[in-house]
Amino acid sequence: MNQCSRVRQQHLSLKTTLTSLFGLFLSLFSLGSAQVQIDYWDMVWGPPEYIDTAKALVDQFNQEHPDIQVTYTSVPWTNWYQTYVTAVGSGTAPCASTGAGYQAAQLSDFGAIRPMDDFIEELRASSEADDFTEGTIDTLQYNGHYVALPWGFDIRVWYYRKDLLDAAGIAVPTNWEELKAAAIALTQDDTYGLVVPSDTLGTHNLYTLILNNGGALFTEDGQLDFTSERNLEALQFFADLVNEGAVHPASAGYDADQARNVFLQGNAAFFLDGPGLMDRAGDEAANIAVLPPIAGPHGDTGTIRWVNNIMMYNQCEHVEEAKTFLKWWSQNQLPLWTEGNNGNLPVRISFTQDPYFTENETRSYVFENYIPIGKTTGYAATGIFPALNEIEGEGVMQTLVHDLLQGNDFQASIDKAKARLETIVQ
Repeated sequence: MNQCSRVRQQHLSLKTTLTSLFGLFLSLFSLGSAQVQIDYWDMVWGPPEYIDTAKALVDQFNQEHPDIQVTYTSVPWTNWYQTYVTAVGSGTAPCASTGAGYQAAQLSDFGAIRPMDDFIEELRASSEADDFTEGTIDTLQYNGHYVALPWGFDIRVWYYRKDLLDAAGIAVPTNWEELKAAAIALTQDDTYGLVVPSDTLGTHNLYTLILNNGGALFTEDGQLDFTSERNLEALQFFADLVNEGAVHPASAGYDADQARNVFLQGNAAFFLDGPGLMDRAGDEAANIAVLPPIAGPHGDTGTIRWVNNIMMYNQCEHVEEAKTFLKWWSQNQLPLWTEGNNGNLPVRISFTQDPYFTENETRSYVFENYIPIGKTTGYAATGIFPALNEIEGEGVMQTLVHDLLQGNDFQASIDKAKARLETIVQ
């Protein structure tokens, strides 16, 4: 073979190699491009193990669905409201996310939410909708559309320290008068009747007392009713507890975790929290119990609750694939409770039959006694509406609870909150 032939052969060989490599590159590119990417944002619904469990579930889905790959992002509650509003405004919202109870209504008004009517229709056609606690699906209707899919109840429950009450010979309170008397009597040395954080959990104390007194932020036709007689009576009761020294004096500077630790360490007798508190109590669980629903001065009972949910965004480019993930997620998320110590309670009836719930005295008690008396922030109006998310997200009630915890002038604090609420609901 002459020199020219060898050069030609080498050239052909190199060309063949390059062609093969290019073909391999195209194949890999094609394979990669066929894999649909889904962004899923999830609020922090429990202790650190919740996030770990959620990530593991997403990994499981990705393994079972190699053509759909979900990227999981944990979104903290700190500045949650601004996080979502900014994402929607900048076009960086995820394909789907969990969110606060009324978030879907507000984001729907922004034109950011894809209605889930077809998703709900499919659930009903297959009878899978029957597995959802009655009313939870319909709760998430706004402007004639289903704007989200329910997945969990969040509800506030009163807890008490059995050891503190027993040591002082104080009976478990059944009404406000007894609660106040017990809180004052148990306030001595470094122990106080109550500890109340000044963050979002602190506002839940105000909501719960209002509802517990037969009050409501709104009338049946959706008009603001903040300064009704029943509401003011409830807020004054809270202020009186503070002014009489029965609330831990550092409360105004505490967040939820700090206040919770005070209670778990035995330095406060009563604490309002979610149904997952006992999962964080460790060895102290034996000293803690759920307070039976207490009656307000007019005989009413009530507490604040939400139906937390999952939303889809209009920015999602892969709707069918996202629906595949959300259906799978809804059906397979029991480990979020059994392994992740989720602070919510499930809306799926089949989940509630798991021994994690049926064999747990606290969870069973909450299901039986607190869920039936739970009411929304928007009570007595029906349904959800955008103003509710703004009220919770913009910190109106948070400012109020902070003012009251600091012992600021009652009427001035009420007037300031009322003015801000009126601005929001107009």
